[in-house]
Amino acid sequence: MTPPRKLHIKSYGCQMNVYDAQRMVDTLAPEGFVETASVDDADLVILNTCHIREKASEKVYSELGRLRVAKDVAAADGRKMNIVVAGCVAQAEGNEIIRRAPVVDVVVGPQSYHHLPQLLARAKAGGRALETEFPVADKFGFLPPPKPAAICARGISSFVTVQEGCDKFCTFCVVPYTRGSEVSRPVAKIVDDIKRLADNGVREITLIGQNVNAYHGDGPDGRPWPLGTLLRHLADIPGIERLRYSTSHPCDVEDTLIEAHRDLPQPMPFVHLPVQSGSDRILAAMNRKHTAEDYRRVIDRFRGARQDIAFTSDFIVGFPGESDEDFDATLALVTQIGYAGAYSFKYSSRPGTPAADMQETVPTAVMDERLVRLQELIDSQQSAFNTATIGATVDVLFERAARNPGQIVGRTAWLQPAHVMASDDIIGQVLPVRIESLERYSLLGSLVATPSPQPAQHAHSPTTGA
Repeated sequence: MTPPRKLHIKSYGCQMNVYDAQRMVDTLAPEGFVETASVDDADLVILNTCHIREKASEKVYSELGRLRVAKDVAAADGRKMNIVVAGCVAQAEGNEIIRRAPVVDVVVGPQSYHHLPQLLARAKAGGRALETEFPVADKFGFLPPPKPAAICARGISSFVTVQEGCDKFCTFCVVPYTRGSEVSRPVAKIVDDIKRLADNGVREITLIGQNVNAYHGDGPDGRPWPLGTLLRHLADIPGIERLRYSTSHPCDVEDTLIEAHRDLPQPMPFVHLPVQSGSDRILAAMNRKHTAEDYRRVIDRFRGARQDIAFTSDFIVGFPGESDEDFDATLALVTQIGYAGAYSFKYSSRPGTPAADMQETVPTAVMDERLVRLQELIDSQQSAFNTATIGATVDVLFERAARNPGQIVGRTAWLQPAHVMASDDIIGQVLPVRIESLERYSLLGSLVATPSPQPAQHAHSPTTGA
């Protein structure tokens, strides 16, 4: 019997890359690959790259330098190690990677992961392989329906891609250039994936896409379905207790999505809705296609549908031309909205984007000072949000045993980790928990009622407006 080959994947960046890594593991499993946490004993190493963060390319080349040493050690031991660069940096700089990094055997873009077995075979036969062109046909049409054995539950929660690409062309963003235009998967394929995951014990699904609420996949009736309609359909799948989605754009929040939050228990009252800035002048320079007031109205629509809904967001400080008044407008927006958390970053230029050519840059020291002020405000809001949960009873989906003996950890509807003392037969259940204290970002509490040994079929309605 041929021993399994070992695969190590290092992913950078967004949730989409986390899902893509799982997809690559599933694609390579029939080829005899099993995952390993160690680079040193891997037969195949994949760097699943992201182009969003600062100095993304430099980090990839630095990592490849370390992998060159590991590859030489493997060769000295009589073992061949293949190295693949995948993801958005691969898409953007494929030929440059081939030129600069002879250690790399395969370069593959995000739309071609399902070709990995063929690309590895091509590299074995001809030296190296590169595939970064956008497919002419539907990106998702190239991926054959997964075999039941290839869909494996990685815990209680799982990601499922429903949409890929973006047509917004924000001036700071490389996604339209690395992921291509917006494409939505057909409803039937999404349902098939989620049913298999539910059969394997998954209870929470996060639908992901670069612009997920631009979803308009073909429905069973032959018409394009918006995200809200898709959520209604998925809510009927037995075993799926919770539905989430990320990442959204304020311009694509349709009434059907608001109504899904109003009418269904499965869509969680926790929405990631990036705004990037509170200044209309900067939003226009970013080509965000909405104003700060437009964003506030979207927030109000959600809150009108469900009072306990909470929000996270993304912010960029120091975008070219950002004045003190522009930054003050961002602070004012954050103060008015009140977030449960947010991601905030200093602006960094991305080659090939329109913002990279903007001349009116903000000094680094000013960006640093603004970022500290913004993060202090957001941290205070997150702390207040978590503290408000103390004394309330909230539903928790239990995921796994915690570090402390006898303790089980799960997450609230707002993704707060919550710990209770209980047996592990509650894993996979949604149960009410009385929150008693807060330890850093984790909630500590106790079960309100004795759990049933069977997974709960319906989530409880929250009893707090946290």
